Amino acid sequence: MKVALFGRDGKVGRTLVPALEAAGHEVRGFELGDPIDVAGFDAAVDFTAPDAVAENVRAALEQDVPCVVGTTGCDLAPLGELARDRGLALFQAPNFAIGAVLMMRFTAEAAAYLPRVEIVELHNEAKRDAPSGTAKATAELVPDGAAIHSVRLPGLVAHQEVLLAGEGQLLTIRHDTFTRDAFVPGVLLALERLPELPPGLTVGLESLL
Repeated sequence: MKVALFGRDGKVGRTLVPALEAAGHEVRGFELGDPIDVAGFDAAVDFTAPDAVAENVRAALEQDVPCVVGTTGCDLAPLGELARDRGLALFQAPNFAIGAVLMMRFTAEAAAYLPRVEIVELHNEAKRDAPSGTAKATAELVPDGAAIHSVRLPGLVAHQEVLLAGEGQLLTIRHDTFTRDAFVPGVLLALERLPELPPGLTVGLESLL
C-alpha cells in the first residue's frame, strides 16, 4: 500500500515510518508547509496536531484518498460528510494501542456494577489537548459519566487509570504506554481494514477488533 504520512517527523511519525516500511508499505512523509499532493496514494495517515489535521484530511479526501487519523482534539464529523459524499472511508481512533482499547471495554463492563467512576490520564507536557481523546471516549462509556483529571509532565508517554468505586471496594483498571511502538499494531490494523469500511467517518479501534 502506498501511504502518505502527515506528521513524519513527529514523535509518533518517527516510529511509524520504519514500522510501516517493515510491514511492506511504501511511505512518503509530509510535514507542515509541504504541498499536499497525495493523488494516487492508497491511504493517508495523520498524526499531527489539532490545528493541522483538518486541512490535511480535507486535502487527502479531495484527492480521493481514504484516511486514518490518530490526532485527537479535533472534530472530524464535517469531514465525515465529505468522505461519505466521495465514497471514501475516514477512520479516527483516540488511541491506537490495543491494550488501551481493552481498558475501555473493561471499563464499560465494570461501570454497569460500579457506577462511581473517575479517570486520571497522564501524558507528556507537549500534548496539547486535555482531557485526552482516550479519557473522553472512556467517560462516554460510563452511564453516569466520569470526572477526568489530566496530568501533563515531562517523561510521560500515555497513561490512563480508571477508578471504579463501590461501598467498601475499589476496582482500578490501568493502561500504560511506555513507547510509541504500542500504536503500530493498531495503525497497521486500520490500514488493513480501511478498504472494508463504509464511506464516511468510523471512530474507534474497537470497531475493528
